[in-house]
Amino acid sequence: MAPRGDREKENSKRSEGTGESRDERPLEGADADPESANRENEAGVAALADKIQKLTAEKQELMNTLVRRQADFENSRKRVEKERQQERHRAVESLVEQILPVLDAFDRALAGSEDPTYAEYHKGFELIRRQLWETLAKQGLVRIEAIGQEFNPHFHHAIERVETEEHAEGIVVGELQPGYLFHDRVLRPAMVRVASAPESKSLRALKREN
Repeated sequence: MAPRGDREKENSKRSEGTGESRDERPLEGADADPESANRENEAGVAALADKIQKLTAEKQELMNTLVRRQADFENSRKRVEKERQQERHRAVESLVEQILPVLDAFDRALAGSEDPTYAEYHKGFELIRRQLWETLAKQGLVRIEAIGQEFNPHFHHAIERVETEEHAEGIVVGELQPGYLFHDRVLRPAMVRVASAPESKSLRALKREN
């Protein structure tokens, strides 16, 4: 085995022969291109920005979908509630319409009862009729004005024309059966007599001759 001093001399000569030294070795990353590193950084930032933009768009789409679903739900709730109200309204309207003949019967009984013997019964009938009418009125029933009004085919049903000089032509002069509105809708038109201008004597004579 060579002595330690001889080995160190031999290694020194080998290093001098090759022309290399430990201090002259290149450092790792010293030759890296700054422009390439900048391009890589820019590419990474662009990719991150694109991802953020996509996530933001997805979030906005989800929010829009949620708003639409909430609006659809609210519209559906309102539609169901409106349909329920309409069903209740039709049910009440049907019931009121069936009660109208009872109300007519009370009116006929009160109009035809003039015998003093039945005065107490008359008062009882009036009370019952008033209570019935107040109950129906609270539900939206309104009596159609007829006598003294101008004939309106939407509210009145003419049963008879009466020649008269006391009223202008087309004025309702008599009511055979009252009509009613239910929530501004005609539930039953009033059956009425309507005034008409009397014919002249010459026209009457001409008709008799024919």
